[in-house]
Amino acid sequence: MAGIVTIIIVLALLMYLAYRGISLLILAPALAAILALVSAEAPVLASYTQVFMGAAGNFVVHYFPLFLLGAIFGKLMEDSGSAEVLAQAIVARLGDAQAILAVVMSCAVMTYGGVSLFVVAFAVYPIAASLFRQADLPKRLIPATIALGAFTFTMTALPGTPAIQNAIPMPFFGTSPFAAPGLGVLTGLMMLVLGQLWLNNRARTARAAGEGYGNHNLDSPAVNTHLREHSAGEGFDLAEVRQQAVPDRMPTLPLAILPIVLVIFLNLLLTSWVIPSMDTDYLAQPQYGATTIDSVRGVWSIIAALTLSILVLIATNWKRLPKLTSTVDSGANASLLPIFNTASLVGFGAVVASLTAFDIISDSVTAWGGDNPLISLAIAVNLLAGMTGSASGGMSIALATLGETYVAMGQAAGISPELMHRVTAVATGGLDALPHNGAVITLLAICGLTHRESYLDIAVVAVLVPIISLVFLITVGTLFGTF
Repeated sequence: MAGIVTIIIVLALLMYLAYRGISLLILAPALAAILALVSAEAPVLASYTQVFMGAAGNFVVHYFPLFLLGAIFGKLMEDSGSAEVLAQAIVARLGDAQAILAVVMSCAVMTYGGVSLFVVAFAVYPIAASLFRQADLPKRLIPATIALGAFTFTMTALPGTPAIQNAIPMPFFGTSPFAAPGLGVLTGLMMLVLGQLWLNNRARTARAAGEGYGNHNLDSPAVNTHLREHSAGEGFDLAEVRQQAVPDRMPTLPLAILPIVLVIFLNLLLTSWVIPSMDTDYLAQPQYGATTIDSVRGVWSIIAALTLSILVLIATNWKRLPKLTSTVDSGANASLLPIFNTASLVGFGAVVASLTAFDIISDSVTAWGGDNPLISLAIAVNLLAGMTGSASGGMSIALATLGETYVAMGQAAGISPELMHRVTAVATGGLDALPHNGAVITLLAICGLTHRESYLDIAVVAVLVPIISLVFLITVGTLFGTF
């Protein structure tokens, strides 16, 4: 019992100190060392070098190309002006009357195409602020509106999304990015509809009360200091963002949307037809990990799709990228902190899993769902995502420590790996958006708002709505199977 209490206390410390802005690169190994020291089950140095670093290094080995290519793609979309063109085009077509939907769809299109949610937030916020001011909607609703489009259905539910949350389950379940496409689309639509209904209702209530956009000093010293403290933790340089040069001649809408369409189309083409038709028997050899094509197909397809789309993006925007080397370097640098932060959380989870007390916790967690392992899987992933403040971190810990158990439970219950994949991905997008989440903190700082002003609406659209949608997914998947 003492071991379980120790784990809970250390996890609470992780939540609190992460919220206070302490780097996970320092926080995760330090707390892991405290756990090893207090438990007295293993030498501290051995726990760090052999357990913590082994798990963290394995995560980097598997997923670094996805973080790297995704960050470069997002930076190219930003510097070429493509992200701004897409956002402005969607806003122009929907207009002031649909200001909330326009911002949601602007974020959704870009994140579904592979643009980092942080890049999207930086690119869309100025447009959203102008649109909300024109429509006389409260500025306090902007963070939740961006969160609905960038943090929810395009991150976890829609099939084919290149988001890391959709990639991590693939090696564990032998699935592709398009796992359970029908269920994913239905779940994504539920998130969009419920979130949109909430935000529209909040806007109507504010309008009836006579609340307008409000008086806001967007560049106050407090806002800039807050943003500077937290944006660095996500791999962004505040000065660079503030001084980002806009291309002299913006791309046309077809050119702006082409790279995003390519990411999705090539991902599907490679996953469903090209890679399965290749001779990959060599993967069974020891030097290639003695694995199968099912374990790497999904990661390969995303790597190839992003690489080809980056080349097309550069070729079609060559004159708009006069500092191409600087852009690519900035994107590459922006990928480092996110992946190492997540890897540190994975290492921390591995140390927790090495303790005797974790066996008791895992036995309890896996028994929660009764005969349906989907329930247990969803609870475990959601809780860990909430505790770590990271969707990818929580999922990685859950799958690294309990993945094989859930695969076996799913096979025994006759549940398809595709459904297990989609439930795992959607489960990351609930409690991960608690107040200490880095993306939430950064988003609020970008918008110049506080938790007190805007977090309630973020909690509804990015925590409550995804959890309701997760329950829907599990119910429909259990009753009707995978489609």
